[in-house]
Amino acid sequence: MVIPDQQNRPELDGKNGNFTASAPSSGNHGPVHVANTYHFAYADGTPYWEIGTTCYAWIHQGDDLAEQTLLTLKTAPFNKLRMCVFPKYYPHNHNEPIYYPFEGTPPMGWDYRRFNPVYFQNLEKRVGQLQNLGIEADIILFHPYDKNHWGFDQMGAENDDRYVRYVTARLSAYRNVWWSLANEFDAVNDKKVEDWNRLGNLVASSDPYGHLRSIHNMRAPFDASQSWITHVSLQSHNMTQGVELRKKYGKPVIYDECQYEGNIPENWGRLTAEQMVQRFWETTTEGLYCGHGETFKDPKEIIWWAKGGVLHGQSPERIAFLKKILQNAPAEGLEPLLDAHTAGKAGEYYLTYVEGQPTSYKLDLPQGARFKADVIDTWNMTMTSLDKELQGSVEIPLPGKPWQAIRLVKVP
Repeated sequence: MVIPDQQNRPELDGKNGNFTASAPSSGNHGPVHVANTYHFAYADGTPYWEIGTTCYAWIHQGDDLAEQTLLTLKTAPFNKLRMCVFPKYYPHNHNEPIYYPFEGTPPMGWDYRRFNPVYFQNLEKRVGQLQNLGIEADIILFHPYDKNHWGFDQMGAENDDRYVRYVTARLSAYRNVWWSLANEFDAVNDKKVEDWNRLGNLVASSDPYGHLRSIHNMRAPFDASQSWITHVSLQSHNMTQGVELRKKYGKPVIYDECQYEGNIPENWGRLTAEQMVQRFWETTTEGLYCGHGETFKDPKEIIWWAKGGVLHGQSPERIAFLKKILQNAPAEGLEPLLDAHTAGKAGEYYLTYVEGQPTSYKLDLPQGARFKADVIDTWNMTMTSLDKELQGSVEIPLPGKPWQAIRLVKVP
């Protein structure tokens, strides 16, 4: 098992409550310092702008498809990947995995006391490969997509606890690991809230390196005031809900599932690329974070959201454009300011996403400061600088097209 330099691990800074993600494999790793509890940073204080995606069952598809997935990720903008430990039995994903997590006889004759080393060696290998790409592995420990096919969603408390201790022991040393207790926890019929809290506390106590921890909902979000939860993992297409949860819990909020770009019949998997990109910009300009997913129909059922492979949509390159803009944003993170869909650093930096297609946009800027303005076309991926500096109450001209944003940076 690879044991990396633990200076690079994801951690929660106990002194000031600031959340930190794992550091890249290069660079200096100094003391943690971020401005508040709503944002992520590497262990050396470098800001971490979460740009995630989902490939639930990519590790269960065999070497050829897994290697193709990694090749795709190498040039994609994503720096976090949501992935399940257990296989899935779900629409668009009914194939058997290449390995099983326990010794025994498929489909349900398992000895839960005997882990299959080959299965977990494969999991470790894939986590290590993501680490080499600078991608956080958001490890989903439980999910409801078993449908009584293997029985991994109803193993009982004793076996659940043994499994959690085993997985945390094997993976905690990887600096790029995040823990997600469950995907759609409220659809796992075998567990109640007290079970999730027991398991969440067990993960926290079993992981000596304090990796980030969350739990993902289907209906109502979990109570994120629990001490074992470091950030909110949200499923919602209500793009104001995250704002409310941010205020309620005082923790970072990630829309890990805001529906997916694709064309499958299910309503959660048929966003247009424009809608996917808009949700990234809306969350960013509210001081939140967003996750991507892709669900285009395929005759072989090789769909990114489930099995990985290649990307077909138009949103990833535009998400990469946003990521590039964020890399020049204030290191402390973007705080909500001024108006809806405006975030930044008060008095110094403002990023606004403009709803609709107006020909101008009004903003009240701090008195006594001058700002340089850029008009950003989030779809066509262009940035146009205004000729004059702005101050006070301003009306910024726009092209009268949708998908526009404005960046204002204080002139030194």
